[in-house]
Amino acid sequence: MTKTIFSQIIDGEIPCHKIYEDDKVLAFLDIHPISAGHTLVIPKNPVQFVWDLPADDYQALMAAAKKIATHLRGTLEIPYIGEQIVGVDVPHAHVHLVPFTSVNEYRNVPDMTTEPDHAELAKLAETLRLA
Repeated sequence: MTKTIFSQIIDGEIPCHKIYEDDKVLAFLDIHPISAGHTLVIPKNPVQFVWDLPADDYQALMAAAKKIATHLRGTLEIPYIGEQIVGVDVPHAHVHLVPFTSVNEYRNVPDMTTEPDHAELAKLAETLRLA
């Protein structure tokens, strides 16, 4: 089975702009964000669908998502953090956390063909990193 891009990130084969990690979960900034601070929260268990995770991995993923969303809201001083579980773009369970202030901003679709601004992402990741 071919490793997904998320498995490669977990294994350190591909860099990411990490803001949180524990023994079950990794969170990093999306390189094509809907808005600044758009974060992907992934389980280290490489299950394709969130709903197929063992209960303890699912609970760890959701607890981390809540912790990170609360941190994003406070650090970015943004009133809303949307949570999306889409599951079609990468075959590895993941949660999108999207900071927003208006519905139009939340429903923004980023241009996936543009080159990511890694310098800006690195700076934002440093600001958002949880201890």
